[in-house]
Amino acid sequence: MMLSFAIAYTAKRFVHRSLVVRGNAATVSPSFSFCRRRAFSGKTSYDYREKLSRNGLTELKLDDAVALFGEMVKSRPLPSIVEFNKLLSAIAKMNKFDLVISLGERMHNLGISYDLYSYNILINCFCRRSQLPLALAVLGKMMKLGYEPNIVTLNSLLNGFCHGNRISDAVSLVGQMVEMGYQPDSFTFNTLIHGLFLHNKASEAVALIDRMVQRGCQPDLVTYGAVVNGLCKRGDTDLALNLLNKMEAAKIEANVVIYSTVIDSLCKYRHEDDALNLFTEMENKGVRPNVITYSSLISCLCNYGRWSDASRLLSDMIERKINPNVVTFSALIDAFVKKGKLVEAEKLYDEMIKRSIDPDIFTYSSLINGFCMHDRLDEAKHMFELMISKDCFPNVVTYNTLIKGFCKAKRVEEGMELFREMSQRGLVGNTVTYTTLIHGFFQARDCDNAQMVFKQMVSVGVHPNILTYNILLDGLCKNGKLAKAMVVFEYLQRSTMEPDIYTYNIMIEGMCKAGKVEDGWELFCNLSLKGVSPNVIAYNTMISGFCRKGSKEEADSLLKKMKEDGPLPNSGTYNTLIRARLRDGDREASAELIKEMRSCGFAGDASTIGLVTNMLHDGRLDKSFLDMLS
Repeated sequence: MMLSFAIAYTAKRFVHRSLVVRGNAATVSPSFSFCRRRAFSGKTSYDYREKLSRNGLTELKLDDAVALFGEMVKSRPLPSIVEFNKLLSAIAKMNKFDLVISLGERMHNLGISYDLYSYNILINCFCRRSQLPLALAVLGKMMKLGYEPNIVTLNSLLNGFCHGNRISDAVSLVGQMVEMGYQPDSFTFNTLIHGLFLHNKASEAVALIDRMVQRGCQPDLVTYGAVVNGLCKRGDTDLALNLLNKMEAAKIEANVVIYSTVIDSLCKYRHEDDALNLFTEMENKGVRPNVITYSSLISCLCNYGRWSDASRLLSDMIERKINPNVVTFSALIDAFVKKGKLVEAEKLYDEMIKRSIDPDIFTYSSLINGFCMHDRLDEAKHMFELMISKDCFPNVVTYNTLIKGFCKAKRVEEGMELFREMSQRGLVGNTVTYTTLIHGFFQARDCDNAQMVFKQMVSVGVHPNILTYNILLDGLCKNGKLAKAMVVFEYLQRSTMEPDIYTYNIMIEGMCKAGKVEDGWELFCNLSLKGVSPNVIAYNTMISGFCRKGSKEEADSLLKKMKEDGPLPNSGTYNTLIRARLRDGDREASAELIKEMRSCGFAGDASTIGLVTNMLHDGRLDKSFLDMLS
């Protein structure tokens, strides 16, 4: 049902009928018992007026506020409603809305009359507590007593509508406010815009701007900034750029915050050239970029390997005496690490320390990742310990990075020690943590501990993903536990998780290596029925299985199918077949396959060359075979 504000005289009727009735308003009743009182600290001759001064309120603690209220209601004569409002407002700013409502009810019971400001405080508290019907009840009572709502009242209700899933009512309320002659302020617009984005109504937020302009209510820079920010968070950079053009047409100059927001969004969505163009545009319009603008661009350019552009911007930044901050340095360090340029990353870290810029968790995590990538685990552990000593405590990502480093170096027990330390610090391992450890134990050929970690993962409620299952199945198959792998595989097929081609390849290879080539072939043939197309690895695995079994015709048939229907054979396909023919002593077929492989641009791999070399030494082949392969 639409909100229908009428003009002037009918305003009261509108709020009472449309807002109060539709909100199922009830009589306001105390929801919370009055908090305990304690003696107020200080002299007994304490004057509440001193504490209600501006400086006194800024330093007011909650317990003291409650005690002060107790002093005020015992004072004679009673303090004015203005003084009570000051205290209620201060408590509301502490976000103690329940307490404000309770104290307000006590005031009412003591016969202390509210004014408009008091009602606004209570309405705001009910709205912030998502108790919209009670807020509307207070509004109805207030208007019966002759108090007209002001912009503060309506803004509080607007906020209540937005957070109460009544966004259409919120939009209607703003429109009717304008018709009634109220001048919506930046809080009005920003509250509604936030509500629209909260309910995924980005286009409506942009349309609101247009509608307000048409009605003669020109949104200010803060409002435009809120819409731009909302659009960029959703990745709607085209709409954000369009809004910048509308601002220019309305002769509203975008500030550095708005430009930086759009530039950052363009960078995140891989539109680095558009970001650079907008950067140039803002400079041409006299808007000076700040450290955030530069940091976004430099990080983006580094991530896409545009080192010269990033270096130019960094030099430009320093020349303008815009000091790089921890965000700038962290972005550069992370980009250098990901590109394998650890030496450069270390130099930037040293420069940070020289400039007395404290590294943050992102800086440390990036460097730890870099050390792990280069197998410098002792330095990674030292950096890890250093960050803790600086009261910069690692998060799950930091722990996962270091655990992965230890597992990769087959120091999985040290990885487990870190995992236990994580738990002691109150951090909960995630899917990545457990998957990394499972992989690490399988790499160390510790099948029992790998399975133990998987069981623990499931028991604590951390959900394995398809990568976890693939690692588990691969580890079981390679450790000769095909029967256990089959149990897991059958469970996976019954679950809601879809096995991928890697899952099927692992199982086909496991079956073939365990001598169950026919089972592997059956699974291979059923791939299309499961909506999965076999890739070159699947074909190579089956060809290898047939070759082991001595089924040359089946292997040749698969090669023919690959050449006719795809995927095309690769180096692995030809080398597998060549080795099979050589072992069978079929030199002619081997030579033909070698010529075909060379014509496709492939060469013999290490296994094939090693086999040919051994056969040369014992006289089973002549040197021409080695020449053909090389």
